[in-house]
Amino acid sequence: MVEPRAVEIVTISSHNRVMKEVMVSQLKAKLSSYLSAVRKGETVIVRDRRTPIAKLVPYSQSAEQFRLEGAEQAASELQGLSPVRLLKPLDVVKTLRADREAR
Repeated sequence: MVEPRAVEIVTISSHNRVMKEVMVSQLKAKLSSYLSAVRKGETVIVRDRRTPIAKLVPYSQSAEQFRLEGAEQAASELQGLSPVRLLKPLDVVKTLRADREAR
C-alpha cells in the first residue's frame, strides 16, 4: 500500500519569493528537509493548528540587521509604578477557550 504524501501549503510573499507553511507535527517529522530548504534561501512558516507561531528564515551574519537601543528609563525609576487594576474580574481560562473555539 502506498502512503499518502503530505501536501505542503505554499503562499506567495512577493513577486518572486515563495514561503512554505508547515504544521508543527510535519516539521518535527521532516525537520532536516525543511532546514535544507531554509539553507537554500526559502522561508518556512510554522503553524500550530491555524495559528502561525514561528518563521524559519536563512541565517544572516550581517550585524547591520540588528539595532541596539538603550533603555528609555533606568530600572530604578520604574519601581514606583503601580500595577494595572482590572475593572472587573477576568477568567483567563474561559477567555482563552472562547478564543480558541472561535478559530
